[in-house]
Amino acid sequence: MSTVTSADGTRIAYDRIGSGEPLILVDGAMCYRGQGPMTALAKELAPSFTVYTYDRRGRGESGDTQPYAVERELEDLAALLKEAGGSAHLFGASSGAMVALEAVNSGLPVRRLAMYEPPLIVDGSRPPIPADLAAQYERALAQGKPGDAVANFMRQVEVPGFMIALMRLLPVWRKLKGVAPTLPYDAAFVTPFQQGKPLPENRWRGVGVPTLVADGGKSPAWMRAGVKALADLLPGAEYRTLPGQTHMIKEKVLAPVLTAFLTR
Repeated sequence: MSTVTSADGTRIAYDRIGSGEPLILVDGAMCYRGQGPMTALAKELAPSFTVYTYDRRGRGESGDTQPYAVERELEDLAALLKEAGGSAHLFGASSGAMVALEAVNSGLPVRRLAMYEPPLIVDGSRPPIPADLAAQYERALAQGKPGDAVANFMRQVEVPGFMIALMRLLPVWRKLKGVAPTLPYDAAFVTPFQQGKPLPENRWRGVGVPTLVADGGKSPAWMRAGVKALADLLPGAEYRTLPGQTHMIKEKVLAPVLTAFLTR
């Protein structure tokens, strides 16, 4: 493990493997180097890239200087980009895709951007996410009930109730509760775009790099509609559906697609 120091003094933990052009992977909600898909994905990408995986602030071995703001996460990426040599490719999954998108939109030195299934709700194909979701998380956390915040998150992402009840009994629940304080952070990036309304046309006008926006062929209709809407909105973006995949995409399927796009 190595660390970089963000603009507000927060230490951000990261790992680096492989060789080639630098590529930074951005996790979605509840995920970090010790829990989630990016470590396995990094191994698949390492033959072609120098791959950076990191713990977003408040997770794993990274710090969590308060107060939080979405700008702090962009500063974290700026520190990693500097460590990577000044610029890099960027890939984000789920809510991490929105972090990556905002990073590019803010003008950070990103060469190419790839996103997998940013969870956007742009029509009536499923109920919108509560506009006050971040506040709901914060109330549960303030009451000392991180498990309730995790359960709320899982309901929003359509995990069946019996599965949530089962997970509460498993060892992984403790790890999930440990990162529950970061749920409001992800909500800040995605909830405004989960209200069942069309995406704002000029919101990401700063994105001028080659961009891939992908989804899975077995993902729900609402997810795919949001991904397609974002791809249509970004100038020159490439939209691709990976047959047979869901939100929990297999790294051996995703890695060749990313490699082909990022090395084109």
